[in-house]
Amino acid sequence: MGSRHADRLAVHGATSSRGLYGSTPGRHVARAGAAELVGTFVLVLAGTATAMGWLVGQAPGYDLLAVVLAFGLALTALAAGLGHVSGCHLNPAVTLGLASAGRFPWKAVPVYLGAQLVGAVLASLAVWAMYGPAAREDAGLAVTLPAEGVSDVRALLVEALITFVLVLVVMSVATDDRAPAAIAPVAAGAALAVCIFVAAPITGGAVNPARAFGPAVVAGNLTSLWVYFAGPILGGVLAALLYGKVFARTEAPS
Repeated sequence: MGSRHADRLAVHGATSSRGLYGSTPGRHVARAGAAELVGTFVLVLAGTATAMGWLVGQAPGYDLLAVVLAFGLALTALAAGLGHVSGCHLNPAVTLGLASAGRFPWKAVPVYLGAQLVGAVLASLAVWAMYGPAAREDAGLAVTLPAEGVSDVRALLVEALITFVLVLVVMSVATDDRAPAAIAPVAAGAALAVCIFVAAPITGGAVNPARAFGPAVVAGNLTSLWVYFAGPILGGVLAALLYGKVFARTEAPS
């Protein structure tokens, strides 16, 4: 088994040159950027619009579970539908993590980051239009903030930890030829759902600088926004480097 794996590495490399979900990094950057914008728009819209139904009381049956499912299912559907187009990063922490690990071209990073942030802002504007003034004034468009008594440093560590988990899972199932390709979107969506469940009581569970950025900008509440950039990016980069340098070159003992 070891010799077969060595032969495969020699031909394809540990994780091959493909991007997430079988995409080709660096090709058709403008089109890929458009897919990132649309995908991030849909992801942030799905989760924060569901949160609005809960927070402004227009959907009494909604709760944290509904919000978590909306984010997780949206990512699953988007990864399956757009993954082959852009890699379906939808998250600056994923993009920067992949680039740091040499799995995504740095020249395409500004396009992806810009598309993700713009998509998130447009989603928050759409949620505001859907739910009216109460969504912005009373519920802050579901902006993520540290819970009462939680310091920015603790919030940063929590966001770094959960994003580390998300990016580690995404790297393992969506870039490694040894993982079954069909399971990748489901695994990514499930990982996002688990991460939000874990962090929501402490930080709101952004797991994504773009998800934090859109509501914060449109609601005009930039409190602790730096936490939701620094934490996820730190966690994402560490996870990508760990997988690329260690786990991608390893397999179970035979």
